[in-house]
Amino acid sequence: MNVITTLKDKRREKQIKYERSVLRDLSLSMLKERVNQYFGSTRIASSLLMNTGIEEACYDLALEAYLLGAKYSKFGYYGETIEQVRQRCFYEEKHLIDTLYNFLLYWGSGEEGSLSESLYYNCEQYVYTWWKDGFDKGERRHKLRLH
Repeated sequence: MNVITTLKDKRREKQIKYERSVLRDLSLSMLKERVNQYFGSTRIASSLLMNTGIEEACYDLALEAYLLGAKYSKFGYYGETIEQVRQRCFYEEKHLIDTLYNFLLYWGSGEEGSLSESLYYNCEQYVYTWWKDGFDKGERRHKLRLH
């Protein structure tokens, strides 16, 4: 008896295989270092980062942004500029930024009123940095034909 697989299943398998190969370049120490770099100096986040659940949420969003950049890197390989590619995934990137920002505000200790704008910019830069790293790694993989 033959097993019937759908195109959707094949695409999902290929996507998972690609994501695994891209994630091999990351290390936990790099994730920790970047969380401390972007959120360690702020008063709100420094009190929050004592909680490992908050830190793990930052790691999760970093991985999602990294994979988003790697996914859209094929457009950069085919000749689009980085700004054009960012416009393609504007809504997905905005969703990641808003998710991280709202998560940090929700778990904040109530002192985020005057600092919430700077916290949003930190979240924006954090997500963009991970997106750009994923984009660069993905573009390099396309050039080396490792996709």
